[in-house]
Amino acid sequence: MQSLDNQPSPRVEFFSGLGWITLGSAIVYGSWTMDRLENLNINPYTAPGLVPGVLGAVIALCGSIMAVRAARVGTSGSDRTAVTRAPIFNWRVALSIALCLGFALGLVGRGAPFWAAAAIFLFLHVFLFSEFGERRGQRRLWRGILVALAVSAGASFAITMIFQEFFLVRLP
Repeated sequence: MQSLDNQPSPRVEFFSGLGWITLGSAIVYGSWTMDRLENLNINPYTAPGLVPGVLGAVIALCGSIMAVRAARVGTSGSDRTAVTRAPIFNWRVALSIALCLGFALGLVGRGAPFWAAAAIFLFLHVFLFSEFGERRGQRRLWRGILVALAVSAGASFAITMIFQEFFLVRLP
């Protein structure tokens, strides 16, 4: 049975679901209003905005499921008021946001090729989120470094090849 510790209240989940619905709907609207390049006679399945539109629809659908689930829990009479709330600040979320911003604003397009920037970003993400403190305490730090290097090298190579060779996207 799942513990209710650190679970958000149904009200928070409901409004979070509404937020995801709003974001997903805005993405769908933005992708729908994009130029479809019909004057270039391109295949409709390769039109700009198709993938973001589908992703936006999925985000909105997941937000709907979240909101409906929260509404059901909130009206079922179950008492979740005694639940311990999670702290507002989460260091993992803050670190992930910092790494993403560092990748987008500091690495991509600043001289380093995309594959190198992606490898650095992925290495830091994998290494820092793979129980860094626990590995250091057990003297298995080198194993964590090697795993992070392997994952980041393989993933950055695969991402670069897929986008450049299959999708024909020029990466910075």
